[in-house]
Amino acid sequence: MRSSLSNHYASLLSLCSQPQHQSHLKKLHCLILKTLGRSAETFLSNNLLTSYAKSGLPVYARKVFDQITHPNLFSWNAILSAYSKAGIVSKMEEIFGLMQDRDGISWNSLISGFASHGSASRAVAAYRAMMREGQVMPNRITFSTMLILSSTRMAADLGRQVHCQILRFGFESYVFVGSPLVDMYSKTGFPREAMCVFDGMQEKNLVVYNTMITGLLRCGMIEESRKLFADMDERDSISWTTMITGLTQNGMQLEAIDLFRKMRAERVSIDQYTFGSILTACGGLSALEQGKQIHAFIIRTQYQENIFVGSALVDMYSKCRSIGSAETVFRGMGLKNIVSWTAMLVGYGQNGCNEEAVRVFCKMQKSGIEPDDFTLGSVISSCANLASLEEGTQFHCWALVSGLISFITVSNAIVTLYGKCGSIEDSHRLFDEMRTKDQVSWTALVSGYAQFGKAKETIDLFERMLAEGVKPDGVTFIGVISACSRAGLVDKGNSYFNSMVEDHGIVPIADHYTCMIDLFSRAGSLKEAENFIKQMPCQPDAIGWATLLSSCRLHGNMEIGKWAAENLLELDPHNPASYVLLSSMYAAKGKWDEVSQLRRGMRDRRVKKEPGCSWIKYKNKVHIFSADDQSHPNSERIYAELEKLSSKMVEEGYKPDMSSVLHDVGEAEKIHMLGHHSEKLAIAFGLIFVPQGLPIRVVKNLRVCGDCHNATKFISKITGREILVRDAVRFHKFSDGLCSCGDFW
Repeated sequence: MRSSLSNHYASLLSLCSQPQHQSHLKKLHCLILKTLGRSAETFLSNNLLTSYAKSGLPVYARKVFDQITHPNLFSWNAILSAYSKAGIVSKMEEIFGLMQDRDGISWNSLISGFASHGSASRAVAAYRAMMREGQVMPNRITFSTMLILSSTRMAADLGRQVHCQILRFGFESYVFVGSPLVDMYSKTGFPREAMCVFDGMQEKNLVVYNTMITGLLRCGMIEESRKLFADMDERDSISWTTMITGLTQNGMQLEAIDLFRKMRAERVSIDQYTFGSILTACGGLSALEQGKQIHAFIIRTQYQENIFVGSALVDMYSKCRSIGSAETVFRGMGLKNIVSWTAMLVGYGQNGCNEEAVRVFCKMQKSGIEPDDFTLGSVISSCANLASLEEGTQFHCWALVSGLISFITVSNAIVTLYGKCGSIEDSHRLFDEMRTKDQVSWTALVSGYAQFGKAKETIDLFERMLAEGVKPDGVTFIGVISACSRAGLVDKGNSYFNSMVEDHGIVPIADHYTCMIDLFSRAGSLKEAENFIKQMPCQPDAIGWATLLSSCRLHGNMEIGKWAAENLLELDPHNPASYVLLSSMYAAKGKWDEVSQLRRGMRDRRVKKEPGCSWIKYKNKVHIFSADDQSHPNSERIYAELEKLSSKMVEEGYKPDMSSVLHDVGEAEKIHMLGHHSEKLAIAFGLIFVPQGLPIRVVKNLRVCGDCHNATKFISKITGREILVRDAVRFHKFSDGLCSCGDFW
């Protein structure tokens, strides 16, 4: 009767051996104690011990183990397995040391416990001890565990040693070993060796084929993976999804979408991972229509409630610049996790909605979801784009308190934040404090100094970066060449451009060519800029032509200016920059008929000039001003402050720059128009409300005009205040009548 009851209980215990059934397991244990007492036979105790181990309750498993009068090898292995699954390394070592007999299960539990819980060196030591003792032969589980460890640790040398032992013991033909061996070689960057293992396997199943395809795609061997995929007699959902994902990750989104269509045509089961991959492909191509079609298909297949798919939809719509659709999907998600919130936050940032990104972050925290390093780095980047130092500093503090500052993604975002907010000293200090620096870290600081026009500091930092063996990328060179441009170092900038191509093998893109056009034309070498453009392998983009046209306006070169304007109009007839800059050139020469003609052309083509505006943040509120703006509640005080400043500026020798006015009006009207530019209104607000001793920080959406630049120098001297102005091109730090740009911008 007792034996029959034990068998019955053992059957019930097998049904409770899952973490979600812990309460049932404990109740069943109580029932066993009531009916059989504490003297249950070893067979039942072992079953109870195993159930607690599988349920993730090592403390209870140990209590059962300690009550077994005569534990056998199964008992010892069960408690060792309990500690192994829980990752309690000290207890694993204790139990293993007490064991008089050990078999393959014992060694595998010890090795896998170490490997699965971050003790790689101990796992390797245990594996070598097992091989050295030679009493127990390794099996397929041992080899598989070691190969997975080699893959995750990118330890190719260890993987090769394990491979040699696999051959020695004759396990090379086992699928269970062959698949992780193929995976190990491909993950550690040896796809040819992976192919050799694959070709040598006598038996191959779908798992092996899928692993091999994944490895080839990971190493960028597209044609080989396609051939292998085509040769497969049988393909499952994983095979198709793997190919779609690989094509997407290798920049072949169109091919990925085409393969998805074929997958649907063959009626292969589509899961959340397939949808995630194909939506990523649509987002990469900004293929909104295809994305909408897949969204409709998702709704028909009842996957719209899936968190993974919902997050992928938010990401896809955001990348397709359809932020409204992304918001609709996000709001409709019943459950949201960190991935969902981050997708929405990053989406806002990608679409220039940085304030909304900050708000989403705050809502996420209120919902009880803690940010990870990527989320925090993203919201700090949004603060940087807003030039919101106040909020950015709060997130910096949050990163310190949470410990996320240790993640390089967060530290890099904070370095960028301070650089974009004009606190380049703080940016450099944080950079120096970083224990680990990567290419992004160096580039963030190089770009920060470049925005300030600090050419010497930018160049010194760049040379130090090279000396420390950090490889620059295209963005780094944009920073250092633009710094040379803003300091008039034409030869130095040209040398860096040539080095980028010849020494570093970086293929120039439109931004690099624009920097070079700016380098020549800003220094007044307009003929050199023209020759450079004519030798370029492609025509400049709209920004490149606008850059040349802007310098032609500055230096009064009508001939090259017209050439630049004609090309800009041909390339982008609705770009207001060509009309505005050419109008400015004509206005400076007093050619008002030509100015009127250009304005008529703008009206006929319905081209609208982006209105200039400036903003300043005070007490968590952004105050926005436009030219002649009288909508602000404190307008009377602001205009009174400007009048007072104007009188003092004239006494100090200030003279209005009439060339900044593009209207054929009298001198008095021109002076009036210049006096009420948006940045002057914002600076006046700052002088009234920002406490003495704190810098006044103003952001403008367009480039600062010559008159406002000159006036701000006088204001900084008269008031003794430090004024930081970030325009569309760079930072200007005004102090005691001087600007950090040295009047070269």
